[in-house]
Amino acid sequence: MLSQEQLALLFSNARTHNEWLDKPISDEQLHAIYDAMKWGPTSANSSPARIVFVKSSEQKAKLVACMSPGNAEKTRKAPVTAIVGMDMVFYEQLIKLFPHAPDARSWFEGNDAVVESTAFRNSSLQGAYMMLAARAVGLDCGPMSGFDAEKINAEFFAGSNVKVNFVCNLGYGDAAKLFPRSPRLSFDEACKIV
Repeated sequence: MLSQEQLALLFSNARTHNEWLDKPISDEQLHAIYDAMKWGPTSANSSPARIVFVKSSEQKAKLVACMSPGNAEKTRKAPVTAIVGMDMVFYEQLIKLFPHAPDARSWFEGNDAVVESTAFRNSSLQGAYMMLAARAVGLDCGPMSGFDAEKINAEFFAGSNVKVNFVCNLGYGDAAKLFPRSPRLSFDEACKIV
């Protein structure tokens, strides 16, 4: 079982950051994030997330042009921005990822509604795993959904079967510039045991 301190690192003390310290993230840290997150469960082990880690100033400028005005500057200042995409033909990998069901591809192929919901749901899960992995390696996160999806798809996923799900800045957040902690619903407001 994780200690209270470890749980706090991942959840209660973790915050959504909008301001970033000028401190780089190494490629090794990004590999460590993926190597941890890839083990998180997805339905039929579908693993539809495809991530572009944007680090270079040239690529960052292209991404900033796709962001809503309220998200542009914080994206520009973040050391890395992860574009969490979803592979819309993820089922092509099931023979490798779910080998004990050789017919798994047929569950999805030609059924656009099931493909869309499976890709979205499971890439969202994987994006959350990515954030937890980033926190576990000492980084902060700033997930966002304010962007022009068509522009991001054209700039970063052109010629592929991948579409953007959400965007998440990664780095060392400037804790001095955090907003006050927002409240959360209590167990009784959000849950019931039946």
